[in-house]
Amino acid sequence: MFGLPANTLINQPLYKKAVFEKFNLKAAERERFDADISRMALVARISPATVPALSEGQEIKGFYVLQVELKHQEYDTKNIQLLHKLIPQQMVFALRYEHQTQLCIFHTRLQQSVWMNTEDATIPLQGLTLDDVWNNIVATIGGLDAQSEETLEEQIIHREHREKLLRQIEALEKRCRAEKQTRKRYELHQQILNLKAEI
Repeated sequence: MFGLPANTLINQPLYKKAVFEKFNLKAAERERFDADISRMALVARISPATVPALSEGQEIKGFYVLQVELKHQEYDTKNIQLLHKLIPQQMVFALRYEHQTQLCIFHTRLQQSVWMNTEDATIPLQGLTLDDVWNNIVATIGGLDAQSEETLEEQIIHREHREKLLRQIEALEKRCRAEKQTRKRYELHQQILNLKAEI
């Protein structure tokens, strides 16, 4: 499963009712959670005990893979953020809907892979320490470059800034097309050029 060694595999169901009761979720949170999520199970534990070739990292001592069965593919990311807050463990989330899987991981922000066939979904264990392995998984899932001069955090911040600029450009271009006055259209066009120069 996910290309992980057999020693790492566990199958420990995580019941929604237990999550609701343990963390005393509000009715609105329960409803939102229940609308998206069908079942959950811890399916793997990666640590030096389960993968002897890996040593503990300074930050990462071990992590779990939590498989989440979804009721539909368009889910509310707040539910995954809620699970991340409630479970005090480093976690890779494997979200499944029918025969498709999306991998998610928290590192600065929620990083999401593209949806893929479940049999193609792999979690790479590359590195000598769990810190290295974790960073490589974050890079793989988030589409980042683990070998870059920039840290993963800097890459995430830059990507978010770029996405924000692209959204602003798109909104300005729409306004520019609808604008009747030549002078205002010219001003909007200048704003678009300035934003494109930032990218």
